[in-house]
Amino acid sequence: MPRIYLSPSTQDWNAYVTGSGSEEYNMNLIADALEPYLLANGIRWTRNRPDMTAGSSIRQANSGSYDLYLALHSNAAPEGRYGEERGIIAFYYPTSANGRRAAELVAQELRDIYPLPEKVTTRSTTTLGEVRLSRAPAVLAEIGYHDNYADARWVETHTDAIAQQLGRAVAEYFGLPFAYPMERRQGEVDVDFGTLNLRTRPESSAPVIANMPDGAEVTVYGEWQGWYTVHYGDLIGYAASAYIDL
Repeated sequence: MPRIYLSPSTQDWNAYVTGSGSEEYNMNLIADALEPYLLANGIRWTRNRPDMTAGSSIRQANSGSYDLYLALHSNAAPEGRYGEERGIIAFYYPTSANGRRAAELVAQELRDIYPLPEKVTTRSTTTLGEVRLSRAPAVLAEIGYHDNYADARWVETHTDAIAQQLGRAVAEYFGLPFAYPMERRQGEVDVDFGTLNLRTRPESSAPVIANMPDGAEVTVYGEWQGWYTVHYGDLIGYAASAYIDL
C-alpha cells in the first residue's frame, strides 16, 4: 500500500497574526486531522515530530522508503509587505514529474475550499530543501499567509476541510477512490470456507497482499462501495465488507 512521509512545519517561532498559535501549531493540527483520511484510504505514513527540523525530517524520510513527501507550512510576506499577501502555493522540484502532478492535485483540491481560488497556484523551486533533497516525489504546501489576518483565520477555522482536501489529493495521486473515515471499529472475518483476500485496491482484480482466515481480527477504518479499508497484522488494505462482521 502507498506510504507517505508527512512533515508538518516545526517552525514554532512563526506566530499567527490572530494570536492563536504558530505555524508549527496550526500545521500539526491539520496533520492530526489528515491522519484519519489517510487511514480510511489505505495510505500509511510516517510523521515528523515538533522537536525535529526540516533537515532532520528530510534525513529521516530519506532513510526509509516512501512514495510521496508531503510538507505542510504556512507562508509570510516579505519585509515591507507584511499582511498584504494571500494565497496557497504548492511547490515541487522542476524535474520531478510526479512531484509536479502531486502539487497540481493538492492545488486543485484546495481551490475548491479557499475563498480566492485564483490565488491557489503551483510553483517549481530548487531552493526549498524539503522539495530539493527528498528522494521521494515531494510537495511543500504553503497554506495561506499567517501574517495576513483573513488567511490566518481561514486556516484556523478550516482545519478539517483542509485535511479532507489534502486527503482527496493524496488518494487521487495514488489512483485510489476517496473514502470518508468511519468510526474505527473492530471486526472479524466471516467466511464459510477458504480465506478472505486483502487487496491493494477496492476491486476484485486488485493484487492480493494477504489471505485472512475465518475468525481473523481486523480494524476497520473506512468504507467504499462494498469494501472496507482494514488493518490486518501490519498490513492495511481493502477487503469485501460482506465477509467482515463488525
